[in-house]
Amino acid sequence: MKTRKLTGLIAAAALAAATGTAMAQEITLKVHHFLPPGSNAHANLIAPWCEKIAKESGNKLKCQIYPAMQLGGTPPQLFDQARDGVADIVWTVPTYQAGRFTKSEVFELPFLTKNGESASPALWEYVQKNALDEFKGTKPLFMHFHDGAVFHFGKVGPKNLEEMKGLKVRAPTRIGANVIQAMGMVPVQMPAPAVPEAIAKGVVDGAMIPWEVVTPFKLQEITKFHVEVPEGMPKPSNTIFIFAMNQAKYDSLPADLKKVIDANSGIETSKWAGKVFDGPQAPARKISQDRGNTFITITPAEYARWKKATDQVDEAWMKEAGAKGANGKALYDEAVKLLKKYDK
Repeated sequence: MKTRKLTGLIAAAALAAATGTAMAQEITLKVHHFLPPGSNAHANLIAPWCEKIAKESGNKLKCQIYPAMQLGGTPPQLFDQARDGVADIVWTVPTYQAGRFTKSEVFELPFLTKNGESASPALWEYVQKNALDEFKGTKPLFMHFHDGAVFHFGKVGPKNLEEMKGLKVRAPTRIGANVIQAMGMVPVQMPAPAVPEAIAKGVVDGAMIPWEVVTPFKLQEITKFHVEVPEGMPKPSNTIFIFAMNQAKYDSLPADLKKVIDANSGIETSKWAGKVFDGPQAPARKISQDRGNTFITITPAEYARWKKATDQVDEAWMKEAGAKGANGKALYDEAVKLLKKYDK
């Protein structure tokens, strides 16, 4: 009897130890971002990524996603939340912090990117070679673009630079603001979630924003005019996004779980993210068309005028990069070269 009891106690202890070890290997990652749960970013990018690492890790890695800044703070603070460990992973626009990511923001210069799928791997390769120091304290998992920003206006439909002069327009980032100003408009910088109210209340006349966020923010109901560039041409602006992990958190993972993270990071994952952000463009345009909104495609001649007007933005960025010790012209040329490499 004593032997059986002892054997039972040993078995129970072994089971408890095994259970404890299994539980110890289950890691929940806090993932923080600034858009609502119904957004393309949450539903089609972040949640699927989390589901994939859970499956590939045998549920040892799980995510707790906090959308719409539920962990507190503001969108410009997200990168530092990842760096400081407030969140384990963030999805954000690093250049919401003006002037901090100078080398990386070369890709936000005007008329460079056509779409997210082709531009995102170019961004990833460029940052790995030239700008990882700007993301110190984090481990970039992937980086990407959206489909490219165009202009959406509430009550006016400008067809040229003369008609745009003096209009107040939302800018996504510092470079975006410079582009808008170079075109004769008045930039008002703000994160995407603030755009609908700003247009509805007349704080701005319109916004430079991608089609990707028009539908979730119901901008098709607030804006009546959409000003676009000729099909297949690079857009006036784009914005860099990063999915970044706290470096110490990554370093603390066992080798098998690091492999899962690594397998869902890098250039191919960046390309996938860009494709996810290209996807909503056609459906969003159709929704606006079905509402009877007005679409304005500028002429090739007007497009050339836009490009010439914004040359000063490129020149200013190169000068600033040089003042910070980088070769601005060389970095710009490399960004252009990589975009051509991945163009499709």
